[in-house]
Amino acid sequence: MATSIRFFDFSQKVNYRTEILAGLTVAMTMMPESLSFAILAGFPPLAGLYAAFIMGLVTSIFGGRPGLISGGAGATVVVLIALMKSNGIEYVFAAVALAGVIQILIGVFKFGKFIRLVPQPVMYGFVNGLAVIIFMAQLEQFKTLINGETVWLTGQPLMIMAGLVALTIAVVFIFPRISKAVPPSLVAIIVVFAVVLGFGIQTKTVSDIASVSGGFPPFHIPNIPLTLETLQIIFPYALIMAAVGLTEGLLTLNLVDEITSTRGNGNRECIAQGSANMLNGFFFGMGGCPMIAQTLVNLSAGARARLSGIVASLTILLIILFGAPIIGRLPMAALTGVMIMVAIGTFEWMSFKIINKMPKQDIFVGVLVALITIWLHNLALAVLIGVIISALVFAWESAKRIRARKYIDEQGARHYEIFGPLFFGSVAAFNEKFDVAGDPEVVIINFRESKITDMSAIDALHKLTQRYAQAGKTLHLRYLSEDCKVLLKNAAAVIDVNVDEDPTYHVAVDRLK
Repeated sequence: MATSIRFFDFSQKVNYRTEILAGLTVAMTMMPESLSFAILAGFPPLAGLYAAFIMGLVTSIFGGRPGLISGGAGATVVVLIALMKSNGIEYVFAAVALAGVIQILIGVFKFGKFIRLVPQPVMYGFVNGLAVIIFMAQLEQFKTLINGETVWLTGQPLMIMAGLVALTIAVVFIFPRISKAVPPSLVAIIVVFAVVLGFGIQTKTVSDIASVSGGFPPFHIPNIPLTLETLQIIFPYALIMAAVGLTEGLLTLNLVDEITSTRGNGNRECIAQGSANMLNGFFFGMGGCPMIAQTLVNLSAGARARLSGIVASLTILLIILFGAPIIGRLPMAALTGVMIMVAIGTFEWMSFKIINKMPKQDIFVGVLVALITIWLHNLALAVLIGVIISALVFAWESAKRIRARKYIDEQGARHYEIFGPLFFGSVAAFNEKFDVAGDPEVVIINFRESKITDMSAIDALHKLTQRYAQAGKTLHLRYLSEDCKVLLKNAAAVIDVNVDEDPTYHVAVDRLK
């Protein structure tokens, strides 16, 4: 138990004051966001808070790494809006539970490691785009509802809102120079709260968004017909939700790894996320995933253990049960200022410093991923497009690197020593290296410094062998991998296959040490 859940290993050094204060700060910033996303999707407001509590508690205890904060995130909720409008909330709960099952299976079969295929430019674009989204979302707090229409604040309400936000940002920026004993975000929230109460300032509060009072999450089996038609309706939404949640979650996990110089377990995080979403589906929660903004709030407050996430989730539950009247009076300006500072801290400003040193294709990928993230708010699609473009660029560059060293030995046989990978992109350049008509009767191709990687490469070798056979010449392929033997068996009489010295490559598995 101590090995798998380090929070309960009391030999681990934990700064309990920092963890508790960080957890309180995270709870204060998570609640309005979860409420806003729930209202945006047409869910009951409490469905957002229940999701924040369930996701936060389960993943903080059983997740892939300490410090990662999960809740009712907008990235996954947006996926379910269409299902909510067309079929209702019962189908949404079923889709959330099914998404949890999919995520568990991904973790069980250890597919989480494929997040390593995300290149650094894609990470830059993802993080920068997300920072812009976080910042733009805060601008909604400068709007109000008049006669059923959303309009920008003007006059005194605008000045009050802007002034309180500016005060929050100033406290967050200045307080660390005074003391680092308390998270500056929490101090800023308390200071602005005190100013609003002390001077009787009229401004937007959490209760203006929705009520946060309620009971313990009730057990609830989704009231849907258990038919194949139902599965056909919810499965596409569940699959997209699972993909979006895990993409954002594993990218956030990688980001935390970089910040803390430690290593998390992606597959374990997949299982924890899936378990939490399954519970959401049966306990009236809208589902969710790791939240990068709240995670950065947590880390910037100094939290490095699991305790902060547990405190944050339990705080949200206590507020639902007992503290709604107080939290309802919390000024939204304070939370808006904190989130703006989070957006500023999230942005990879270093990407501007190194942009003139990066390859042009990497710059293009980073900018494209950021724009797709900002425009579509579809993190999974943005990352997928970035990975595909990066892979194509890599394939093109690798295709240009294949080369051959030629020489004739004392027996009169011509040797071709191949360097670089042989795959679909390099097949054309590979074929140009050979002079079938001018070569002697014995030709040897050495693949010691090369690797046969795909079907296109095997087919190219098959055709090259046939060309030499038709010319009445013998071709020997040295250090050739096992997977070529099947397709080349028809030419076995003129091929000398040596598989004993061909290296075998394994994919590294991720394990939390």
